[in-house]
Amino acid sequence: MFKNRKAWLIVISSLISLVIITVLGVRSDLIVLDPKGPVGEIQKDLIIFSLYFMLAIVVIIFAVFTFVIIKYRNRKNFNDRDYDPNLHGSTKLEIIWTLIPLLIVIALSIPNAKALYDLKEAPKSTAHKEPIVIHATAVDWKWIFSYPEEEIETINYVNVPENHPVLFKITAADSMASFWVPQIGGQVYGMPGMVNELYLQADEVGTYEGRNSNFTGEGMAHQQFDFVALNEKEYSSWVEETKETAPKLTEETYQKLMLPDTAERTTFSSTHLDFVDHGLNSTYALKVRADHGLIEEPIDEGEEGSHEHSNHGSHAHH
Repeated sequence: MFKNRKAWLIVISSLISLVIITVLGVRSDLIVLDPKGPVGEIQKDLIIFSLYFMLAIVVIIFAVFTFVIIKYRNRKNFNDRDYDPNLHGSTKLEIIWTLIPLLIVIALSIPNAKALYDLKEAPKSTAHKEPIVIHATAVDWKWIFSYPEEEIETINYVNVPENHPVLFKITAADSMASFWVPQIGGQVYGMPGMVNELYLQADEVGTYEGRNSNFTGEGMAHQQFDFVALNEKEYSSWVEETKETAPKLTEETYQKLMLPDTAERTTFSSTHLDFVDHGLNSTYALKVRADHGLIEEPIDEGEEGSHEHSNHGSHAHH
C-alpha cells in the first residue's frame, strides 16, 4: 500500500510541477514574448511553437508513465502473466524509441532552420528601404555603436528610425559577448577578429532594453544598452544635431574605452573605424591593456605585425 501511495505521489507532484512550469512559461509580462518588430515576432513564434511542442511530449510521457504505474502496480492476484521480468530485447520497441526522438528533432529543426535563413535578410515589410548599417562592438563592460555612413559613434545606446531595417555588424574587442534586444531580436555572438551580421527593425517608437547575454566577468550584469526607436523626423534631427555638436572621437579617448570598466552614455561625431576595425584586428584591446600594465603577458610581435597588416586591409575596406 505504501508503495502505491509513493507512486501516486510522484505522479501528482510531477503534474503539479508541469502546470507551474507551463503557467510561468506563458506569462504575458515576459518581454521576449512581447516583440516590437518582425524579427522578434518570428522568434516569439518559434519559442511558443517549441514550448507547446515539448509540452505535448511531456504530457505523453507522463501519460505513459501513469499507465505503467497503474498497470504494473503491486496488487492482489498479480502473476507472471501480467509481467515477465525475464524479457530480453524487443526489435519493435527499439525501432520505436529510436525513430521517435529522430522525428522530434526533425520537427523542431525544420521551422528553426527556415527562420534562421529568413532572418539573414532584411524584413520583407521594409525590403524597399536601404538598411542603415551600424557596427556593434562589445568590450568589457560596455557597448560601442558606430554609424560609418553618418560618422557617429555612441556608447551604451543606439538610436534607430522606426519601421526601417538596420543591419548590425557585431564583433567584440576582447571577450566573446552576445548581442540581444529581447523585444526586437537577437541574440548573436560578437567575437574578436570576426563579424556576425543581424538584421533588426523596430515597428514602434520606444526605448527597449539591450544586453550582453553571455557571461564576460564581474561587470557583465552592467553591460546593457538602450535600443531607442525614433520616428524618421526625430532620427534625422538627432543625426544632424550630433554631427554639429558632438565632439570628435580621438584614439586616445577610444583606448580608454578599451579598459575593462563600465561607461556612461556618450556620443561622438566620428567613429573608431577610422583607426581600428575589431572585426579584423583581434588584439587591439589587449595591446592597450598591456600598455597600461593590466595584463602580464606581452603580445607576440609577429602576431601584432600580422594584425597591423589586417588593420591596413580594414582601412582599404572602408
